[in-house]
Amino acid sequence: MKEDSFSIHSAAAQGFEKAPEFYESGRPDFPPPAITFLAKTLEMGSSARVLDLAAGTGKLTRCLVSLGVSVTAVEPVVGMRGKFSALLPGVPLLAGTAEAIPLASESVDVVLAATAFHWFDGEKALLEIHRVLKPGGRLGLLWNVRDDSAAWVDGMMRIVETYAGDAPRYKTFNWKKAFDRTVLFTSLQNQSFPFIQKGTLRTVLDRLRSVSFISALERGPQEKLLVQVEQLLESEYGIKPGAPLDIPYRTDIYWCFKK
Repeated sequence: MKEDSFSIHSAAAQGFEKAPEFYESGRPDFPPPAITFLAKTLEMGSSARVLDLAAGTGKLTRCLVSLGVSVTAVEPVVGMRGKFSALLPGVPLLAGTAEAIPLASESVDVVLAATAFHWFDGEKALLEIHRVLKPGGRLGLLWNVRDDSAAWVDGMMRIVETYAGDAPRYKTFNWKKAFDRTVLFTSLQNQSFPFIQKGTLRTVLDRLRSVSFISALERGPQEKLLVQVEQLLESEYGIKPGAPLDIPYRTDIYWCFKK
């Protein structure tokens, strides 16, 4: 498939093209306990061939490489691929989407998608994932999710959500419908891992800048939103620029097996 024929949501296409630097500086890495659990559960030993689907800048890929896992990455957005290649020049990286994976049938043992499956056309993606997985193959999905039980996170997100439009979101769980309907995979199982990202107010704002529908905004509206968030966090919650900040997250992991 030619790159200009990739079909991805406009918010992802526009927003993530602009966001690689903020994606790196604002988004947390995946916590080691979650990655260790995932590797064990999906049997990702040194002999396993793993596909990181919609790999972004390679945050998950780097975790896998550190474990000695053989990884191939697929990513549709040019800007994300550029950052990925700069950070992980030795990892095979292909242009493609979840609905049109540029790999041979039954060629990988594990498919992973980090902070991504909610963007996919679920039924088409599951057909393609099923195709590239070997018999007995495993599928794992991960999301790093802000913990909005913290009052300041909840207050911030009440502002941010007004800009979301029709962008798909993990927390709606609409992405699960494809799994409810499929006969290609076993039922989803899940596990969560709470963790803290160490950062500052700048980390929080960079994380917002990496959100697809915020990154896609014109400069004026984007800056207005970021100023509104910064003022809220400083005036209502005492979060000062430059001061150390514990940013609460959890990693939600889902997995299933090819039938």
